[in-house]
Order: sequence, then C-alpha cells, then structure tokens
Amino acid sequence: MTRRQAREEAFILIFEKQFNSDSLEDILSLATEVRDIEPDDYIKQVFFGVYEKKEELDEIISERAKGWSINRISKTALCILRLAFYEMKFMDSIPVSVSINEAVELCKKYALPEDASFVNGILSTKER
Repeated sequence: MTRRQAREEAFILIFEKQFNSDSLEDILSLATEVRDIEPDDYIKQVFFGVYEKKEELDEIISERAKGWSINRISKTALCILRLAFYEMKFMDSIPVSVSINEAVELCKKYALPEDASFVNGILSTKER
C-alpha cells in the first residue's frame, strides 16, 4: 500500500469515527474485516493519534480558521484538517508541503469543491 493509499484509509477511519460511538479499536477491526485492508503503522499512528490529540488539533484549527467555528466546518473538511495537522505537528518525517498537498487532494476526492481551497488556506496559514 502506498503512503497516499494509507493516508486515504486513515482519513476514512477518522471520518467513520465522527458518526460511530464504537471504540477506535472496534472501528479499525471492522474496517480491516469489511474493506479487507491491512492497516500499517502509519494508519494506526494517524488514526489513534488524531483522536488522542483531537482537542489540541481542534484548537489549532480554531485559531487558524478566523471567523469559522469548528461546528461550521464540514465534517469531511474537519477530518482532513485533523489528519493534516496531526502529520504536520507530530510526524517530522513528512514534509509540511506534502501534508498540505495530500489534504487538498483528499478534499478534491471526498469533499465539496470549495473545501479544497478552504483547507489549503487553513493549512497554509502561518502560526501566530
């Protein structure tokens, strides 16, 4: 599985959790069974890491999304932002530019057309 495919699987898991009260372990186990994926270390690190650091990630998103509350951001874009900021903050081996580009590509595939530019803008905003 390529890193892009792994990132997409991690995004799908993060998105599924938004609508599912099952444990992270149960969601991962079911996805492994139903979608016949074999989660690698990247998928596990990102999926569990995003939910472990969710409050911190949401704070970063809130700070950068001037004029937007977390509740106004589409669920798809929010999950993509959480994934990308997790990579940017906690995975030094992934260049920031790659995280941003891959997030925009996920938006183009899964979100509304305007979400790609919104996500790009939020991710590209410099920390204050």
